[in-house]
Amino acid sequence: MANPGSEQQVGRAAEGSTEQVVSFVRALIERGQLRQGDRLPAERDLAVKIGVSRPTVRAGLRALAAMGVVQSRHGSGTYIPKGPPMLGSEPLSFLAALHGFTREEMYEARRILEVGAAALAAERATHEQLAAISEEVASLFASMDDPVLFLVHDINFHRAVAAASGNPIIASLVEMVAALYYERRRETAMRASDRNLRDAAQMHRRVYQAIRAREPEAARAAMNEHLLHSSAFQAEEAGETVAANPGPPPARTPPAARARRRRGKE
Repeated sequence: MANPGSEQQVGRAAEGSTEQVVSFVRALIERGQLRQGDRLPAERDLAVKIGVSRPTVRAGLRALAAMGVVQSRHGSGTYIPKGPPMLGSEPLSFLAALHGFTREEMYEARRILEVGAAALAAERATHEQLAAISEEVASLFASMDDPVLFLVHDINFHRAVAAASGNPIIASLVEMVAALYYERRRETAMRASDRNLRDAAQMHRRVYQAIRAREPEAARAAMNEHLLHSSAFQAEEAGETVAANPGPPPARTPPAARARRRRGKE
């Protein structure tokens, strides 16, 4: 009969070995021996250097890939990806399933991240980044007869704006939230009305125009308005009842002012 204690020890050893792989690659990166675009040593070489089995190396590389640290290319090897860091959406998806993230919470998080990102993009976007944002706007107008394709270009637009913020932390967080948003949004995307798609495309264009004009406050306001409307559009598609432009209630007129207004009409 197998010894349960021995099985637990084997399990702990395997887990620790996977951590050895992660720690080894982290050390190479921290020492500058691995940079963006570099290819990692072959699995057999890593196994010898770290002192673990090749299956353990593969498990460690899968863990690193889930973190967005490495990227596997079929027939070529494993590389440190170029560009902004890419955080996997799996942990956030698990949390969403566990805690039941609501649409309001999703859009609240997006406004916190993306409104500021739009303002930074207005200050920092390069000509290439402006071209990428412009291309997504054009694609939105060209795909209004295909709601799912429209959704893809919608998400790519927000990724491009986040990348243009010049802050890789913001870009990676928006990337992670965008992946979860896509999974949620595609469930209702086919029910989007022509009016909603047209309005959304126009709002994306206003965000782009403010960024291109280098007007941070205008970009901030345009992105905030767009996300508020987008939340309302998605609620409409899901059959919920939400105001088209949620916001603070109108200011109440003081009684004295109302009295003066009535006297003026008499």
